[in-house]
Amino acid sequence: MSSFKGRYEYVLDSKGRLSIPAKLRKNLSSEARDTFVVTRGDEKCLYLYPLDEWNKLEEKLHSLNQFKEKHRYFTRALLAWTSEEIILDSQSRISVPKNLLEFAEIEKEIVIIGALERIEVWNPKNLNEYLNAQPENYAAIVEQVMAASIDK
Repeated sequence: MSSFKGRYEYVLDSKGRLSIPAKLRKNLSSEARDTFVVTRGDEKCLYLYPLDEWNKLEEKLHSLNQFKEKHRYFTRALLAWTSEEIILDSQSRISVPKNLLEFAEIEKEIVIIGALERIEVWNPKNLNEYLNAQPENYAAIVEQVMAASIDK
């Protein structure tokens, strides 16, 4: 199982490749085989799933009821934006498909965030807008989320 954390500022190279930070690579499980699947995020960012984590997500997709409209929509919307498997090259980079870079409005500068089972890639401007647009401050959200998980 992969577990990623941290924030890293990087730049895409001229061919649209991004380097996976060493601190994140060391948390890749051997089952991932240095392979990622890239898809759109819930916000204007990209999700990079190590292959083993993607396979777990795919199992969940298989369990959805395809006779329910929202389940079909979610499956289609997610998979339509999903790349084929991408293997790290010898310099620990992956090539991100152009349509995904356009979706996330990524041109050159990026912020890479470790988000437990996945890695998120953001345009720095979009990340700052997202963080600043939250209706409550961090402390209030921590109290709501963590108190709810402890009260179970």
